[in-house]
Amino acid sequence: MTRARRAWAYLARTVEGPHPSLNVLLGEVGPEEAAERIKRRVGLPRDLAGATETRYHRDQSDEDLAAAERHGFRLVTPEDDEWPVDAIQQFLGSTAKGPEAAPPHALWVRGGELGPLFDDSVAMVGTRAATSYGTRMTERLAAGVARAGATIVSGGALGIDAVAHRTALEVGGRTVVVAACGPGVDYPVSHVDLFRRIGATGENGAIVTEYPPGIRPARHRFLTRNRLVAGLTGATVLVEAGWRSGARNTAGWARSMNRPVGAVPGPATAASSTGCHDAIRQGDAVLVTSPEHILGLYRGIGAVDEDAQLELDWAADPVQALGRNELRVYDATPMAGVGEGGGADTAAIAAEAALTLPLTMHLLLALEGKGLVVREGSTWRRSR
Repeated sequence: MTRARRAWAYLARTVEGPHPSLNVLLGEVGPEEAAERIKRRVGLPRDLAGATETRYHRDQSDEDLAAAERHGFRLVTPEDDEWPVDAIQQFLGSTAKGPEAAPPHALWVRGGELGPLFDDSVAMVGTRAATSYGTRMTERLAAGVARAGATIVSGGALGIDAVAHRTALEVGGRTVVVAACGPGVDYPVSHVDLFRRIGATGENGAIVTEYPPGIRPARHRFLTRNRLVAGLTGATVLVEAGWRSGARNTAGWARSMNRPVGAVPGPATAASSTGCHDAIRQGDAVLVTSPEHILGLYRGIGAVDEDAQLELDWAADPVQALGRNELRVYDATPMAGVGEGGGADTAAIAAEAALTLPLTMHLLLALEGKGLVVREGSTWRRSR
């Protein structure tokens, strides 16, 4: 086992969950030096020193790595090829405040590789007390989305989550559970068989968690987990949700990261759908009633199934296929020949798009790769 691997495992245990200052430190000195500074209590920001005060003295990295392996898990870090770089970038654009808004620094995974699973994925979430209507709608929507090649992501809970996972498995699709507990802990216990099925599907499924082996679920861990569900997926869909629910918390995280949110309407008098109805009424979610509606939230108009939506029957255009943040940056980039200099620098484009500078730079490079923008010195302009 390499020193770097042990350092990542130590950090995952000592700094439970997301922590912005740790991410900054990792970017500056790497995992081994970051771990040493925490152990020696030197060169640490005050908040990181406080967060590690009760755990820094115990290094059980070897035990954690061995326990994870016994349960079929592996530790995935930003140094690994499967790290979902594009999905993690969305955390940089989050408008949410506080440590919970930070991206994960490592993930424990059982099952398929993360990159391919999250490249095309939808979060489907809802109440634990699913009604027959909610169950039927989840089965219908999850089956269609999974058959279209998208990964169904949820939290593995009772109710809507479980229906979404099982439906994806039944149609031969892909599904991922994002858990609020560590390897070796199955929650809820009634879903042990479901979790084993998902973890044993090869590249078509995975169990993912930020928490090290043996960590039990707790309320704050569920809330932190919700932001991971929203941040790693292309869109979040509320299938059936009450006025106050964990599902609405997940949708709130999605909005803070500029991810599209859909909501399924229920019977007008159903308390189980009041959260969906309010999200639609407030403009926080788009009304969706079909798999095509859900796929259209994040794949872009040019990627919608033309047979299923004949009114959109025109040739796919690369601009129409852009995601929401890509389109914001594209729209903020000057057209060729417009303006005094014909282009704009990254800071100006970021200000116009209302996105962070790192995220804007990442998206400009992606647009350049698609041939939609051109860099001229320190400025950018559209290529068409």
